[in-house]
Amino acid sequence: MTSRVLLVCLGNICRSPTAEGVLRALAAREFAALDLEFDSAGTANYHVGEPPDRRTVAAARRRGYEIAGLRARQVNPADLERFDYVLAMDRANLDELRSLDELRRRGRATTRAHLGLFLEYAPECGTDEVPDPYHGGQEAFERVLDLCEAGARGLLRRLSAGGRT
Repeated sequence: MTSRVLLVCLGNICRSPTAEGVLRALAAREFAALDLEFDSAGTANYHVGEPPDRRTVAAARRRGYEIAGLRARQVNPADLERFDYVLAMDRANLDELRSLDELRRRGRATTRAHLGLFLEYAPECGTDEVPDPYHGGQEAFERVLDLCEAGARGLLRRLSAGGRT
């Protein structure tokens, strides 16, 4: 059975496409037996249709991840039914997802997706939020990659063990 994972940040041009690219690469390389589907989205519509930020693409390439072909999109209510995991990069975006879920569920059954923070799968990081690197320098984008690699490995280990959350 396919596990579907959606990564969510604000604009879908820095953190969530990085997480998507890292998950795709690590899953293919280290967890090839898992049947997985990945996507990313933003809670805001600022960059719909645009590629990831050029600094994000450059940082990812330096570590061997190719994300230039991704395009930003906005999360929508159907995502909460289609994906098994909808994981936010920070608490503000998780709150937006919960609000979207409340609106979607009025008069309906509970959501299919586990809504949570991406870094709940990497407690060793000492933080549960991936900081937005948009206004930072190269080191901010490198930090996002470090956190995404840790979160991806933790999530993939959990999925490999058959865990739901």
